[in-house]
Amino acid sequence: MGIRDVVTIADDAWGVPHIRASSIPDAYFGQGYVVARDRLFQIDLQLRRDLGRLAESFGARFVPHDHAARLLLYRGDVEAELAALPAEVVACARGYVDGINARIAELEADPSLLPPEYGVLKLRPLRWDIADLVRIRSGDMGSSSDEVRRAQLAARGLLDLDALTAPLAWDWKPRLPEGLDVAAVSKADLGILGETEGPLPWNDAVLASYDPVYDRLDREAHGSNAWTISAARSATGRPILANDPHLGIGGFSPRHLAHLTAPGFDVIGAGSPGMPGIMQGHTDHYAFGRTNSHIDQEDLYILELKPDDPECYRHQDQWKRFATTTETIRVKDASDVVVTLRTAKHGPVLLHDPARRRATAMASVSLRPGANMTFAIIALNLAKNWEELAQAARLHVAPTNLHYADIDGNIGWRLLGHVPIRTRHDGLLPVPGDGRYDWQGIHPTGAMPTLRNPESGWFASANQFNLPPDWSPDKRVTSFTWNAPYRYDRIAQVLGESGKHGLKESVALQHDDLSLPAQALLPLLPRDLEGKAAQAAAMLRGWDARLGADSGPAALFEMLWIELGAACLAAIVPAAARDLVTSIDPRPMLALLTHPDARLGSEPEAARDALLAAALGRAWDAAECRFGADPAAWRWGDAHRVALRHPLSSRPAIAAAVPAIEGGRSGGDGYTVMARGYVAARNCTVSHGASFLIVCDIGNWDASQVLSLPGQSIDPRSPHYRDSYAAWLAGQARPFPFSRRAVDAHVRQVTELRP
Repeated sequence: MGIRDVVTIADDAWGVPHIRASSIPDAYFGQGYVVARDRLFQIDLQLRRDLGRLAESFGARFVPHDHAARLLLYRGDVEAELAALPAEVVACARGYVDGINARIAELEADPSLLPPEYGVLKLRPLRWDIADLVRIRSGDMGSSSDEVRRAQLAARGLLDLDALTAPLAWDWKPRLPEGLDVAAVSKADLGILGETEGPLPWNDAVLASYDPVYDRLDREAHGSNAWTISAARSATGRPILANDPHLGIGGFSPRHLAHLTAPGFDVIGAGSPGMPGIMQGHTDHYAFGRTNSHIDQEDLYILELKPDDPECYRHQDQWKRFATTTETIRVKDASDVVVTLRTAKHGPVLLHDPARRRATAMASVSLRPGANMTFAIIALNLAKNWEELAQAARLHVAPTNLHYADIDGNIGWRLLGHVPIRTRHDGLLPVPGDGRYDWQGIHPTGAMPTLRNPESGWFASANQFNLPPDWSPDKRVTSFTWNAPYRYDRIAQVLGESGKHGLKESVALQHDDLSLPAQALLPLLPRDLEGKAAQAAAMLRGWDARLGADSGPAALFEMLWIELGAACLAAIVPAAARDLVTSIDPRPMLALLTHPDARLGSEPEAARDALLAAALGRAWDAAECRFGADPAAWRWGDAHRVALRHPLSSRPAIAAAVPAIEGGRSGGDGYTVMARGYVAARNCTVSHGASFLIVCDIGNWDASQVLSLPGQSIDPRSPHYRDSYAAWLAGQARPFPFSRRAVDAHVRQVTELRP
């Protein structure tokens, strides 16, 4: 397989490839080729991880991770899955895979062109196969570890405390499933997934610094902002769509820009390396953006094993046999390891414990037939309008707020994602796997919530709770847990102001560093303070609550925020739950401080003031330790750095061959619109945020604005290795040329791919 005709790749001054083809599948061939050109080691490493093939290259410590990855591959009929997809979508996916392999073939012919990692590690890139795009499933909003935590709290009679860690939408109490022995539930029930929690074991230092609590908080804070503005509210007289997806920052960039054109097809934006298509951007007719929504797409099932045959489990009053497969994991410098993979009716078996006659299985939306998320982005790209997007949405498994704005002046929002139908439980705790709590299918995607052309003239999503009333718990629900609303509330403040909103204002809003949690906290600071607490309060009073990189009060506030989290937990969580309730969400924390109650004792306001005073003193000490003895020299950006390092940089040869991109200072935190989160247990280095930002001027496409971090290529030999780093730090968005005339004015290199 390959291209049918010549594909032209015109790279512009920023390294963005504008791919021109005579057919749509050939355009996707071009995208696969340029992704492999710019990001080969990134997509190769991810492919090895997804397929469970790390140990063969990196050694025995990766065997458990390979075991877990293989357990979560799709085990159904691959050819049937491909046959059920639209033929044009499959053709585009094949083109993408063929394009990756075409670039790999060039490198095999001339190994001197291989990215530097391959020479250091003595590796060769894996060839790609469209079957792997079917077998690798992704996109779930997992909840198994949360279910275990709630069961453990319930066993101690302390389930109400879970609201400190994970506040629930609505006034909802988790339901204890009939027949569940909560006292028997433990982290061991997570099986192989519990064993492989955390980062890949590239070195012992990485593992030593890993904190599961803060890692979970960091992952949950990954979100995105998006807003869509009607022509009536826009300063341009045309709709505006802005989007900045928040993903991990610190390793490889999670987005790669590209422009695909063919007869009847024209789409530009950012894609996820290794996944065909454009995830955020625009066609010649409409713009599209996305933010994570929330759908609980996993459940943990507790299975009873047959006493005399542990390969059978009880289900619907029968003993049913696990489906089993045996696989061999090749291991570098060691013997092969043979693993047995079991599957129950619910899904893959995470734990198999014959001694306790116990097993656990995980039901996952992504492992169902037809849950081919990897192909969904192509389908969305091929859609011509709002109605066709609704049809393409049937393939979209992952929970997503889809934003839309077209050249006819229409704007719209659609909730995407597969929602399991739970008729007898709420998904918040593990359930017995005897058949009573089995899923009853998936809610019809056509019935998911939508919004078109609202009277307000705008709408936004920032991972906040946004379900309409008819998606209430007594009818249907996607999830009970949602991100804190601070980013959305700030966006709503700005967009709700009178007047017109333009492109410049959208770029500025994407970089807004006003902290609503800080605004809520500052009025609570006690007046009668002494010593360091008094110094801290004096520094914070009168502060504008903006987390600028050059702000001293911002540096102190972040230290105070960390101290307050620990202090509130210590004050209200009993010793019997401190191993389980190890973090506090900002919503219950601010509620406790704003309206202190009996949990703080018989005189709650006095206790609150004492807690704040003590935290202020400790925050001052922490700031002196981190920023120095002179408060006038404190700057939040001095600790809140943006450092991008190769995932294997602990190996000196890799660190030398692929140097870190670092030194940049940042403002913001995980709750500002300019989301720049950090893992407090580790340091204040930025760990997630918007590495790609776009503001689309609907219809006047060449005026659209874009930013990306740090550049198009991960190869340090490329001029586009870090050429966008400084502009991204400064928030200096640039035009994103789309028309042939505008693109040609910026072209710096042209490559032709021939059949």
